[in-house]
Amino acid sequence: TLLLIDVQKDFHVPGGSLAVPQSDKDAERLVDLIRNSKHKIDRVVATMDSHYKLHIAHPGFWVDGDTKKKHPDPFTAISYQDVVDKKWIPNPSAKLDIDVEKDLSFLKESTKLLGDDGKTLQLQEYVEHYTKSLESKGRFTHTIWPEHCIIESDGHTIVDSVREALEEWSKSTKKEVEYVRKGQNLLTEMFSAVAAEVPINEDTATNKELIRSLKEDFPSNILLVCGQAKSHCVNHTLRDIVADWPKERISDIILLNDCTSPVPGFEKDGEKFENDMRQMGVQIKSAKEVWK
Repeated sequence: TLLLIDVQKDFHVPGGSLAVPQSDKDAERLVDLIRNSKHKIDRVVATMDSHYKLHIAHPGFWVDGDTKKKHPDPFTAISYQDVVDKKWIPNPSAKLDIDVEKDLSFLKESTKLLGDDGKTLQLQEYVEHYTKSLESKGRFTHTIWPEHCIIESDGHTIVDSVREALEEWSKSTKKEVEYVRKGQNLLTEMFSAVAAEVPINEDTATNKELIRSLKEDFPSNILLVCGQAKSHCVNHTLRDIVADWPKERISDIILLNDCTSPVPGFEKDGEKFENDMRQMGVQIKSAKEVWK
């Protein structure tokens, strides 16, 4: 099984709004692997980062607390203390389409977050809860990204060369590529395709069916993993998979380390991820080494 994580135009050079350096070379090597391994790859699962414009990790969700007009620049870190101090606040002019029952079902008992009627989201209280919860996990301070992977935009689509290779694979094997969207909920970040950083409803909780199918349903005993970015979505997707994978079968997982690269400024996160996976027993290979 080939698990492609967010191999989308917005993460790739040239032209992506959150382009990862070397992603074009990663894609070239991935395309060669797919084309040279058509009948060795039994299944392809492709995750797709999928956001709306006013997502909590996009600039438009926030404004500065003083003028209430300035949006944070991309790559701004917004800490829990920043939110408490109202350095950055939810944009009061943003008309967010939030269904409390559907989008925040895990929080429906919280009168602090949803008000006395249980139906009105208190956005300031929510972002305090969110940033505090995010930091308590020890992964990241909340980061603002350039708008990326907006649903139905060109940047949301799979990189052309990879899409063409997948179409050839599908035609040759008579099988469909399985697409898994993540990140549609406006109110939580979802680096991992398995679960949101702060789960707030069933759709953002652990995707047990995806993990089960990866470890039980596929006809081969090899899971190949690659995509963008090594520091974030590949990192946390694979960490979540490994956490639920049978220990005696960890070596069935292969991270293709020449088909993934880190976001600039987060290179150390990518290095730590690869080292951690190696220590846990995941195989680390280049695309050309996979079948050796």
